[in-house]
Amino acid sequence: MIYKVLGLMSGSSLDGLDIAYCSIDWQNNQVKDWQLLAGETLEFSDMWKSRLSNLPSQSGLIFAKTHTYFGHYMADLVQTFLKKNAIQEVDFIASHGHTIFHNPDQRISIQIGDGAALAAKTGITTICDFRTQDVALDGEGAPLAPLADQYLFEGYDFYLNLGGIANLSANINNRWVAMDCCPANQVLNTLAQELGAEYDNKGAWANQGTVDQTLLGQAANFDFYTESYPKSLGNEWIRQHILPLYLAAPSSWEDKLATACEHIAIEISTSIQQILQKEAFQKENYKVLVTGGGAFNDYLMESINAYCNQNHSIELFLPDPSIINFKEAILMALLGVMRMEKTPNSLKTITGAQRDTVNGAVYLGVS
Repeated sequence: MIYKVLGLMSGSSLDGLDIAYCSIDWQNNQVKDWQLLAGETLEFSDMWKSRLSNLPSQSGLIFAKTHTYFGHYMADLVQTFLKKNAIQEVDFIASHGHTIFHNPDQRISIQIGDGAALAAKTGITTICDFRTQDVALDGEGAPLAPLADQYLFEGYDFYLNLGGIANLSANINNRWVAMDCCPANQVLNTLAQELGAEYDNKGAWANQGTVDQTLLGQAANFDFYTESYPKSLGNEWIRQHILPLYLAAPSSWEDKLATACEHIAIEISTSIQQILQKEAFQKENYKVLVTGGGAFNDYLMESINAYCNQNHSIELFLPDPSIINFKEAILMALLGVMRMEKTPNSLKTITGAQRDTVNGAVYLGVS
């Protein structure tokens, strides 16, 4: 069956709502063919950036209101996207929402953006809540990206996503493993904003800086980095532990950006090494597909390449820019199709859950 799907992703970097209009041909429990028909990032208003950023510390009532209002706000953005691209055929919306709390050790992972509001306001059936059943079964609920890697982007050994959080997945003899590696664009964008821009364009400021070894050591001094996978990071942990380190450091903003890039590169290289050792996976050369906004940061990519090639021959591949930008939204479209097909869209080998699960709450649109 060929599905026409809108995938929605609100990432931790707060740059806006990624919308991907996809055609996915699902046959015999596989993707026979797929296309990204249209994609756009609709920037959040300053009010919404502030509200999403500050929500974890707000009252329960404000949380509930924001969950509902954000669903209506996303519906407005969806309608703008549909009108602009003259799209009339949509089978359903698959929405990730925006993560506010992610504490899988407490069986909590909450993404706001009321799916019922999305379905009611757009008239389009909406699927949301793609993590909580996995978490209820003692899984990490993350990362989700390996499903796109498995079904849509065959042919690589590792898949690196440089979003607000850097995550890595690997295909080890047709067995998938994955982990969150470290904070990424959440830190880089926060530092760039102190210099008056939304992000460090191509890493130009980082390239002017010098790594602060003291700050680098502090950033790496957390138990998370020595834990084995599966493991995942929450936005609130980054805001509580990582951002204050960088913001309080006495070095220049350029030095802080250079240090953050160094830390990201080191942790990604370490994560690859951990997988190779734990899985006893050995090849002469390894291919890594890189997506997410960080793939456009030349300085960061050079740092990752340098560290990854210290012990092995590793080649980094960048797909078409549209895939780099919208892979996570495309992923949501795929997860929605798998939910409709009642196919597991969260795998225990990736998340550590008790079993594979079919995730996603469905709100029907206009019949």
